Amino acid sequence: SVSMFLNTLTPKFYVALTGTSSLISGLILVSTRCINITLQVDFIIQNGISSFIHLHVCSTRNLATQLGGGSASAARHSRECKVWRNPLNLFRGAEYNRYTWVTGREPLTYYDMNLSAQDHQTFFTCDTDHLRPADAIMQKAWRERNPQARISAAHEALELNECATAYILLAEEEATTIVEAEKLFKQALKAGEGCYRRSQQLQHHGAQYEAQHRRDTNVLVYIKRRLAMCARKLGRTREAVKMMRDLMKEFPLLSMFNIHENLLEALLELQAYADVQAVLAKYDDISLPKSATICYTAALLKARAVSDKFSPEAASRRGLSTAEMNAVEAIHRAVEFNPHVPKYLLEMKSLILPPEHILKRGDSEAIAYAFFHLQHWKRVEGALNLLHCTWEGTFRMIPYPLEKGHLFYPYPICTETADRELLPSFHEVSVYPKKELPFFILFTAGLCSFTAMLALLTHQFPELMGVFAKAFLSTLFAPLNFVMEKVESILPSSLWHQLTRI
Repeated sequence: SVSMFLNTLTPKFYVALTGTSSLISGLILVSTRCINITLQVDFIIQNGISSFIHLHVCSTRNLATQLGGGSASAARHSRECKVWRNPLNLFRGAEYNRYTWVTGREPLTYYDMNLSAQDHQTFFTCDTDHLRPADAIMQKAWRERNPQARISAAHEALELNECATAYILLAEEEATTIVEAEKLFKQALKAGEGCYRRSQQLQHHGAQYEAQHRRDTNVLVYIKRRLAMCARKLGRTREAVKMMRDLMKEFPLLSMFNIHENLLEALLELQAYADVQAVLAKYDDISLPKSATICYTAALLKARAVSDKFSPEAASRRGLSTAEMNAVEAIHRAVEFNPHVPKYLLEMKSLILPPEHILKRGDSEAIAYAFFHLQHWKRVEGALNLLHCTWEGTFRMIPYPLEKGHLFYPYPICTETADRELLPSFHEVSVYPKKELPFFILFTAGLCSFTAMLALLTHQFPELMGVFAKAFLSTLFAPLNFVMEKVESILPSSLWHQLTRI
């Protein structure tokens, strides 16, 4: 009977069936989309940020132009995935190697360590090293891949002379505690200051002396910065802050070391928020490159003013105050710069040891920031709650597709590849959050496509589809027929007759 029914159907029926199913699927698609948008719109954006952006749209566009570089060449340069030295990188011997001893895992990749070797050769060597035996040995030591070979070369150089770079290598890789590393850095400081004074007197006597003085300056700055980091790790935070401030005053032009990021972290530990704001006022400038530390620290300071009394329910009823609006806008700005940080701050994703190099706006930078700053966010009451309520609203503000930007230049698409080179294999690299379609929309689209395909096959092969339909219905109702037969055999015939009549 099913085969006869299917065979008597005309092509007009299949056309009508297809059109009706498509119409119903389209209505479901539109309705679910509208419901999804209504339910998922962030109340923060709905009540406050939309009006804020509308009032300041002109200033926002100007800001985006300036942050993006203002020209096509600057934008192209900004989009390049440049790897930076991590300002808060750990000590290999006292921290990275200790992690390897405990877990058996290597926290650093070969690519990351190779970049560090290139940095050491750039900062700690010059063309005149061959004139001094100890420096010549260290020039070869920085190129060694085997850690034991580098340590042996450093000891060999110290037997010839008090070599500052040899002490640096031993402090970084041989010292097993921060206390030992600090002692070696103090010896390196004594030797480095002597070399710096001698080269400073001869720096204008030729190109070779100029290069040597530049090398000695880099060595001295590196030693003082690491000594300040040792003091910070050993709990002498005020001493570390003083050392960093003195170093920034003595060498104001050496911004490549990003010492201000070390200073921000130390000031946050002291809860000196006024001093943190003063540092941000100097370095959170349009003309200077941004970082997760700068953007998220600025957001933390603004969130601190309102987070202790912030309530999503109350804000949805009365709207956002000016201070709350500024805090949410700062959070959106920070999340647009680096969208990977919130998951680490909210502990939705586990942290690992930060690498020695980071990729700005990438997962490696997010790990490096959250590793040191999570405690500062926890210390501010309600800050993480405010971040949790607002950070996802950023992705509804950013234009789609990703080639566009809102406050910054467009998010680079090459960050995932670079982060996989910087981060260890056991870590799941975070990728840029993509706008995902709701399940109902995907289900409706699949149902519509399946119905259209079924109608087309039935129109082209009516007999074959009839056989398939008969087999499908037989299989579908087989369990029901089996149950009915069991019920008939168990129940009395008179009772079953009365049930069927009902």
